[in-house]
Amino acid sequence: MRINLTKKEIINSIYMQLGFSKKVSEHLLDDLLTIILNELIEKKQVKISNFGTFKLRHKKSRMGRNPKTLEKKIISERNVILFKPSKKLKHLINSNESN
Repeated sequence: MRINLTKKEIINSIYMQLGFSKKVSEHLLDDLLTIILNELIEKKQVKISNFGTFKLRHKKSRMGRNPKTLEKKIISERNVILFKPSKKLKHLINSNESN
């Protein structure tokens, strides 16, 4: 069972399916990821139709505990990225599971 899809595999897939050179495919993927990242930083949300929505959420600092040592520590405040799949993506995933 496959666990990770690497950037190199995505570039190779673009190369095979669209016929662009590997260098152009790499630039295409890099540009796409840069656009998504910049929009997420700027607008705190990126919606990709029929795929899903990425949201940037700020988490405040809080008290945490190491479950192994029971040592208490402060978990610093940070931004996290949330992903909510679209209804169409959920439907595609669930229809493929039943086959």
